[in-house]
Amino acid sequence: MADIITVKQDGTLNVPDNPQIGCIPGDGTGPDIWHATRPVLNTAVEKAYAKKRSISFTELPAGETSFGKTGEWLPKTTLEQIRLLRVAIKGPMTTPVGKGMRSLNVAIRQELDLFACIRPARYIKGVPSPCNNPGAIDMVIFRENTEDLYAGIEWPAGSEEAKEIIDLIRQKTGKTLAQDTTGIGIKPISEANTKRLVRKAIQYARDNNRKSVTLMHKGNIMKFTEGAFLHWGREVGTTEFKDAVILEDQLWNEFNGKMPQGKILLKDRIADNMFQQVLLRPEEYDIIAAPNLNGDYISDLLAAMVGGLGLAPGANIGADCAVFEATHGTAPKYAGKDKVNPGSLILSGAMMLEHMGWHEAAALIHTALEQAIAAKNVTYDLARQIPGATEVSCSEFGRQICKHMT
Repeated sequence: MADIITVKQDGTLNVPDNPQIGCIPGDGTGPDIWHATRPVLNTAVEKAYAKKRSISFTELPAGETSFGKTGEWLPKTTLEQIRLLRVAIKGPMTTPVGKGMRSLNVAIRQELDLFACIRPARYIKGVPSPCNNPGAIDMVIFRENTEDLYAGIEWPAGSEEAKEIIDLIRQKTGKTLAQDTTGIGIKPISEANTKRLVRKAIQYARDNNRKSVTLMHKGNIMKFTEGAFLHWGREVGTTEFKDAVILEDQLWNEFNGKMPQGKILLKDRIADNMFQQVLLRPEEYDIIAAPNLNGDYISDLLAAMVGGLGLAPGANIGADCAVFEATHGTAPKYAGKDKVNPGSLILSGAMMLEHMGWHEAAALIHTALEQAIAAKNVTYDLARQIPGATEVSCSEFGRQICKHMT
């Protein structure tokens, strides 16, 4: 009988030996990659704990299938179930561009207040990379998940709301915008949401013996939004973590450039420079904390640097619950063809196990995935780039990973 994960008084999870976890297979290729992922997760748990632990997955409706059956893209009952179960895993879901409903992925994050999007980027040996030294890439992105331009506060050109905002801008700043041909979007960045994101990033660095946290921002131009992100982020480091954190100017002024043992260096980089930095000097960066849009951009760049979105895991974590997800799109032209790489969702599942404290099972998945790639039995996206590789189906790649678990 499955039990529900609860939260202890100190905020940590109390995970039973047979937890009930929500799953949303997703749209397009989502069901394909979920059907390949589920056996990998079950096998890892079974092998790691000698059948003393297991997971019971509860499928939750959302996306195109749900809309076709109920007329609801994201039923309230699904959100309620995720809150109740505390942990869920999901495949990619449809995101219409330019019109219609807003992104379901964004809606889930905002409705459940999953304020931290956590995206690790670590190179797996044998995976083709466009970089000269991909082995130096081992970063974790903490992307603020609930505000910035993703808050969805915008109005189309010519609308009465846009015209009102344009009038207000003219009155307050003297700047004139074309009323009938200018769309308007609002970029909110708040102190509370910034601080809880940076707090989580620094705590992660502390818990995992990471050496630095870098605040990625465009505060030189957007002084009261991204500039404020920098200010509030530094404030968290220098007050709440003052015994653990030092700033870059302190490093040179007080320690002659020699990093004290056990300390975390709090850096900051302007966003456009950050892209160059991770390409040219990846070994100097560890944890990156960023507002929503910057975090989206840098996450996908780093994913490309270590082999593409097919192997890029992601987690959306809040104070009360967490959702782990594939970071790529639905690829509808491949739907039902058992073809695409399930690695993103499999690695997201490993993140889920780590979140639950089941580190042994997560480690099994990482090792087995690396061994499957080293054996060159891989899906088409990797097979076409790896000399001598054998192309296998989505489900077969999952089975290959299971075979490498000992």
